[in-house]
Amino acid sequence: MNTFILGTGRALPLHCAQSTDLDIKWSAGGRIAASGVRRRHHCTDESQIDLAVLACQRALENAGCKIGEIDLIISGASVAYQPIPAMAPLIMRGLGMEDGSAAAFDVNSTCLSFVTGLDMAARMICGGAAKTALVVSSEIASRALPWSTQPETAAFFGDGAGAAVIGAASSGSAAAIKAIRLRSYPSAYEACGIGAGGTRFDFNIDREAFAEHSKFNMDGKALFRLTTQHFNGFVDALLREAGWDHSDVDLIVPHQASPGALDHMIRQTGWPREKVVRIVEDYGNQIAASIPFAFDIAREQGRVPAGSKVLFLGTSAGVSLGGAAVVT
Repeated sequence: MNTFILGTGRALPLHCAQSTDLDIKWSAGGRIAASGVRRRHHCTDESQIDLAVLACQRALENAGCKIGEIDLIISGASVAYQPIPAMAPLIMRGLGMEDGSAAAFDVNSTCLSFVTGLDMAARMICGGAAKTALVVSSEIASRALPWSTQPETAAFFGDGAGAAVIGAASSGSAAAIKAIRLRSYPSAYEACGIGAGGTRFDFNIDREAFAEHSKFNMDGKALFRLTTQHFNGFVDALLREAGWDHSDVDLIVPHQASPGALDHMIRQTGWPREKVVRIVEDYGNQIAASIPFAFDIAREQGRVPAGSKVLFLGTSAGVSLGGAAVVT
């Protein structure tokens, strides 16, 4: 059995933060604007659940699917709404679904959480555990950004949500999720992350350490070295698993890490710029939401006609590489 993406949707908070305004607010002297991200959206009144529910509703509408057809919801986010319980049941409730009508749980592989959720949904559908799934990534990066210590890093990030409806492909249909590949390289585990929020730092014993590690931190050079070393080999392996050549790919939807990261990926892989979906300058790095969000924009722009061979590609904290080969 093959699975495929029936429809997609996305959601944004209303507030748009311009880099020039942030430079003034944080006295960054142009460093934020120099990040290459012109603007990004930040949540003020919206919750992470609000964004997730709206993205799911739009994905269902795009797929022509009724909420009663959904029997699986997977939420993939780098930082969840709360540690316990998971976000997915709350998204399920926000969609107005009946108790017991679906399984709902979370996955977390940071920026690659949507790809991980896609993989799990496809496997569960192929194994008969589900028929139609919602995979959603909703992120509020703005809650934990290091504006006072690393404004250039903070400038890369924006909030948003992206969702997709996944179902079984009919026999004879070319549409399919052809391959998904995930690999981890924990030698660079400390290169980026948020240390607090789990069991590592005890809020009751050392509140100062808890607060110190509650903001995102990143060693860009360490991440660059590792991804440069492994990325091309990873992409080649994913293409082999899909049965594709490099030239077969019609569109690449990368994780929107930063303008510089996308420039480097294009140089390293050799794909033409026109094949790469690029939205980071206007939306920032939306963490796990960036791939489904960018894919939904590409579909809306008419860049993904039926039969297109699309690659989702990205990196994540941990450090991990991930990707999916999809025929639309």
